[in-house]
Amino acid sequence: MSTKLTLTIDKKVIEKAKEYAKRKERSLSNIIENYLKSITDELPDDDVSFTPLVESLKGSFKAPKGFNYKNELKKALSKKQLDK
Repeated sequence: MSTKLTLTIDKKVIEKAKEYAKRKERSLSNIIENYLKSITDELPDDDVSFTPLVESLKGSFKAPKGFNYKNELKKALSKKQLDK
């Protein structure tokens, strides 16, 4: 469902953004929506439900402070590719 949003943005920024959107053959709304999606992807969805098994496992693993899951996954996948 789409909802209208009013923003206050510097005129020069809007003009440049419109030029960019035109060059990319996309709408400015589409670009902004996809940007907002990308920065909010890490936020939990309120409507997500887990199976009882997954619920029982929540909190059973404590990662070390500063642990970066994405970096560790990237390292593991790179190592896997090199081992082939």
